[in-house]
Amino acid sequence: MEQHESPTPDNPPEQVGLSFLTLAYSLREQVDQHMLATAGLSLSRTKVLQALADHGQLHQAELAASLGQAPRSVTQIVEGLERLGMVLRTGDPGDRRRKIVALTNAGRTALAAAEQAGMTTLRQYFGSLAPHELATLDALLAHLNTAITDDRTG
Repeated sequence: MEQHESPTPDNPPEQVGLSFLTLAYSLREQVDQHMLATAGLSLSRTKVLQALADHGQLHQAELAASLGQAPRSVTQIVEGLERLGMVLRTGDPGDRRRKIVALTNAGRTALAAAEQAGMTTLRQYFGSLAPHELATLDALLAHLNTAITDDRTG
């Protein structure tokens, strides 16, 4: 990763990084709270429904892998969504130990409401930036993403 040698004395890179992490956590909480209040879904549950909407029905292990989460964590989320009627779990005809998870119509409706609530929250905060600030932030985030991707693969 390329390092810049001229950080300002008041804001060294590690402090800016910590500020970014704190802000990202706070923003995630705001999105989560707005989605819960509007659609009754947490961000974690919404991500599970999005994966099912994108990929169709999946085995629970495939669902966990697609989300980059531990199978047990996803199982708990799926069980909660099943109780709410948003997903349906059925046995795999070829292997009774495996469960197939599918999105229901109620899940699709809740997902649409949650996504809209999340977008509204993001629009509220990021819409407060001037167009040139938003473009600069977008470029900076792309740069950081490239640096992280390079570190992972290099």
